[in-house]
Amino acid sequence: MALNRSRAAARRRRWTAVLGATALAVAGGALAAPAGATAASQPVEFQTRCVPPPIAGIPPITGTTTAEITVDKTSPKVGETVTVTYTVTKPAASNPVDLALPADIMTPSGKVVLGGAQSGAVTVNGPKKNPPVPGKGSFPAFSMTGTFTVTQAGSITLSPGDYNIHTSYLMELDTPCTVLNPPAPVSETVVAGPVTHPNTRALSLDTASGDPGVRVTVNGSGFGPLTEVTVVGRAGAAETADRMTVTTDSDGAFAARLKVNDAATTGIVAYEGATWDPDKGAGPAAYKVVVPAPPNSQTITAAVTAGELSMTQAGDAVELTSVDFGQGGAATGDLRTVTVKDFRGGPAGWSLTGKVTDFTGPGGSIGAGDLSWTPACTAKAGSPSACAAGSPGPVGSGGATLASTPNGALTGGEFTIDAGLSLDVPAFTAPGSYAGVLTLTLS
Repeated sequence: MALNRSRAAARRRRWTAVLGATALAVAGGALAAPAGATAASQPVEFQTRCVPPPIAGIPPITGTTTAEITVDKTSPKVGETVTVTYTVTKPAASNPVDLALPADIMTPSGKVVLGGAQSGAVTVNGPKKNPPVPGKGSFPAFSMTGTFTVTQAGSITLSPGDYNIHTSYLMELDTPCTVLNPPAPVSETVVAGPVTHPNTRALSLDTASGDPGVRVTVNGSGFGPLTEVTVVGRAGAAETADRMTVTTDSDGAFAARLKVNDAATTGIVAYEGATWDPDKGAGPAAYKVVVPAPPNSQTITAAVTAGELSMTQAGDAVELTSVDFGQGGAATGDLRTVTVKDFRGGPAGWSLTGKVTDFTGPGGSIGAGDLSWTPACTAKAGSPSACAAGSPGPVGSGGATLASTPNGALTGGEFTIDAGLSLDVPAFTAPGSYAGVLTLTLS
């Protein structure tokens, strides 16, 4: 009986030693590929020192870790949330023993170090997911994700930080790995813009037409209090010589009497600053200079009426491909085509964003961050605006941009938006149907 207990204890000690070495060896490796790298990100190498649990009886190992940081937004605004993925792409060591290691025993966690315009650290965590590792074999890659809120405008750098590998096999063990010469090299940079507020400036005229030289009363509201405003005639997108400046009152309002002489004038705008800025201006308010018609003539007029910004979609259900139990992988499909019509005819662009819930089913849930998309956007011929597709990457519960158009002198058009979808399903997710809700918002 005592001999059997002694042999069992010896086996446990051997397994414990193996697990300690395993956690150390994988500290530079990875479990899953990144959700979607951006063009600005790049792999970096840095020296790490990994300390196995004392029970393993293995000394600390110093080795080279190769890692990469990716984000879902490379140009966020102050106040927005950025999803960060820290991927270790090359391990510092491989499985040091001949014994194969089972799947799904390793759970990584770590930090991403912020620098530049914003300092601090982002906590990242990865799933308990890894394929079996053969004896003396190389370890696969693992990814960890987390989020941070942008608090400062400017360039924010992201560098790999310390990380830890937790193993759950016979015993619960941790192997912390630290960056020897912090900070590690910069792997990703985001350029954060200032907070943008909706433009509430408005413009109205007391009349829509007049003879050359007639003064039209221009009323403005929503401008900066006690601010100088330029009021000027427009001939299409070009400004005419009919202009004046006026100072707003304490409420940001003004009333200007603009003399309009140029027969080419088709509208009137007002803006703060030296030049037109759609974020600090209003208009154009339509205006026509009535040139006296020659004898025995008829004047023919037509009006173009501004419409609305609207969105439709070709269906409300998407069926992704199935994956096999025990294998897992990507369940793929296509977003139902979305059509955006911008018939406002003003200076403002638009943004279409989406966010998704967790996918729930009989085996629990698959996280919202496991759904990624690859957006595409096409503008109908003749549309004044160009459409920009959002960046490929995870959608998540915090949301991501699907498509957008910029502000401009004259915007609008009809746009078709599509996206390829991919849901990363863990290998041993219980069989059944899993559903999440993707919500699109047009603004």
